[in-house]
Amino acid sequence: MVRTRFAPSPTGYLHVGGLRTALYAYLYAKQNNGQMVLRIEDTDQERKVEGAIDKIIEALDWAGLNPDEGPRAGGNYGPYIQSERIQYYTKYANQLLEKEHAYPCFCTKERLDELNRIQKMQNKPPGYDGKCRSIPKEEAEQRIKDGEPHVIRQKIPEDRDIVVNDIIRGKVSFDTNLLDDQILVKSDGFPTYHLANIVDDHMMEITHVIRGEEWLPSTPKHILLYEFLGWEVPEFAHLPLLLNKDRSKLSKRQGDVAVSDYREKGYLKDALLNFLALLGWNPGTEQEIFSMEELIQEFSLEKVGKSGSVFDIEKLNWMNGIYIRNMEIEELYHQIKSRIDSEIDWNAKALKKILGLLQESLTTLNDINEQGIIFFKENLHLEDEAVEMLHTENTIKVLRSFADKLNDLEELDRDNFIETARAVQKETGIKGQQLWMSIRVGITGQTHGPEIHKTAEILGKERSLKRIQEALENA
Repeated sequence: MVRTRFAPSPTGYLHVGGLRTALYAYLYAKQNNGQMVLRIEDTDQERKVEGAIDKIIEALDWAGLNPDEGPRAGGNYGPYIQSERIQYYTKYANQLLEKEHAYPCFCTKERLDELNRIQKMQNKPPGYDGKCRSIPKEEAEQRIKDGEPHVIRQKIPEDRDIVVNDIIRGKVSFDTNLLDDQILVKSDGFPTYHLANIVDDHMMEITHVIRGEEWLPSTPKHILLYEFLGWEVPEFAHLPLLLNKDRSKLSKRQGDVAVSDYREKGYLKDALLNFLALLGWNPGTEQEIFSMEELIQEFSLEKVGKSGSVFDIEKLNWMNGIYIRNMEIEELYHQIKSRIDSEIDWNAKALKKILGLLQESLTTLNDINEQGIIFFKENLHLEDEAVEMLHTENTIKVLRSFADKLNDLEELDRDNFIETARAVQKETGIKGQQLWMSIRVGITGQTHGPEIHKTAEILGKERSLKRIQEALENA
């Protein structure tokens, strides 16, 4: 059975790049009738942020990427939080020590900093120089008994080529002479990512490791660990980076990167997932709008590109607008009602009518207050262009005539609104755009917007008349 995993670190919010990784892992698992595991990699206790685990899980829940196993979902391979699995890492670190595939390193931070400084001066790549590899086993054990601080490092063999068979990148070869002896267990007893993810992926029977390309250089070391421990190597797929428009790595400095930011700004989860799916994956067709069912059916790791993908916010806006326009009004109302800031106490029926008028103009859910200002503010808010129109004789003439006739109506609906406008045309001789634009300015304070007869019907006679009188006072 195919088993994928999403393994974020609880160092803060869920990054949109992380959401894309989770999406790809989810799609691949579901496409193959497999399972996706959520595992929290919190072995870096210094960078752990309080509450981050809950925020990550909440973001995945919002996106609908519900894992088959995980901290909340449970499962047969838990615990699913690494800090609760320390005994497993200790066990396998000791096995590596016994087989001499790892060794204790007693080098101080000061020595390592000095080593790094010298390497930079000599234009050499940074890396550990293997000083502690030659310490006799008995001496190392005694120093450990004496309480000397130490880490455990992986002993990388010399003169070997390690080939990574990557689903996305093909065969990538690494010379072990260029790999340094990475730390497997830190001085506090916690494992590094390199040991913990190998142990967990094996114990949780992960078949496909889908992760960011930044982990590709570490993969040959991981393959060696699988070999040293006698375990089967899973398949790897290293995803391309998400980039800013200037092709730098997507970062907070140039825009929002947290999933929660996009949720709060009114982006729909389906639109965001559709957008992220296409940041790397090319379906090979012109189709750009995909349902989750279609993504599960069509997605292919083999069609994920190697180069980074630009996070184009304008395309996300376009896509989000399409999703909003395709929503049923009832669903849109459910999604948007908590975001509406209105001075007028509209009931649900009226709000749904308002949404029906504004739906075509919304890019995000948060646009509702700006686009719907004519419905949500009690007083008239005049645009600059509308103010100019109010200073023209024809506009004043139309509004005075319309107000007089509006007074005679018992109530205002779209039919008698049109009849009233025609009567104004007959009385004033003003017609066409000048007529309708004048009425719109008087009722909404804007020169453009949703259909004016439907707008006026929702506002009603008293509010429309009050707006026109307010407009005439500003003329």
